[in-house]
Amino acid sequence: MATYKKKGSKPSTKEERKNQVEEESTTAEVFNTLDEGAGRTEEWVAKNQKWIYIIVGLAAVVALGYLGWQRFIQEPKELEASNEMFQAQQYFDTALAGTGAESDSLYTMALNGGEGKYGFLDIIDNYGSTNAGNLAHYYAGFAYLNTNKYQEAIDHLEDFDGDDEILSALAVGGMGDAFLQLDQPEEALNYYEKAATMRSNEFTTPRFLLKAAITAIQLGEGEQAAEYLNRIKNEFANTPEANQVAIYLGKSEAMN
Repeated sequence: MATYKKKGSKPSTKEERKNQVEEESTTAEVFNTLDEGAGRTEEWVAKNQKWIYIIVGLAAVVALGYLGWQRFIQEPKELEASNEMFQAQQYFDTALAGTGAESDSLYTMALNGGEGKYGFLDIIDNYGSTNAGNLAHYYAGFAYLNTNKYQEAIDHLEDFDGDDEILSALAVGGMGDAFLQLDQPEEALNYYEKAATMRSNEFTTPRFLLKAAITAIQLGEGEQAAEYLNRIKNEFANTPEANQVAIYLGKSEAMN
């Protein structure tokens, strides 16, 4: 018949009694150590209580200050900047649809303001910390690009901090356009490559892959151009850029 030791029964052998004593001793040491640690912690807290209250108080002040700044300063400023920028955007959109001197004049008004309203440059100066101020860099960059002021275009597009899938790629590609107009095709190619790879969609990706391919052909880089063109052919076959692949692919292959 099987036997078992009842819970709480006394150890029956010398070895078991020894093990029990050792276990009890170890447990006591652990609790003593915990007690000592807790005591030191309490002593430290009591000794530094003043500084703890100061630090906690400062953290609360900073948190409440930030919330107050966000609610009563930043949010109204964001709304004000958006309202101020409306007219400049109207000038810009109308300029995009126009041509010639009239279009240039509208871009200038978009930049500098008109009819008593701010332009993009005023928005940047007065509301630079807002989302509208950031977006004004984007519009100003393309306004300068479309009026052939390429270095100014690069400066503003570089200052634009965007995480939008479309606008961020267009800004980088716009810098490529500006460098190309400044007769710096190597720089232009770098920006076209970046614009094509930073996002993947059927609008910006094939657009800048094609520009990268054309620029690579101009630089005598036929193999690199073919790589971009084949990507359009294989991945973006239903886009307008795909219709131009055959022409430029023939040119790139003729260079190899």
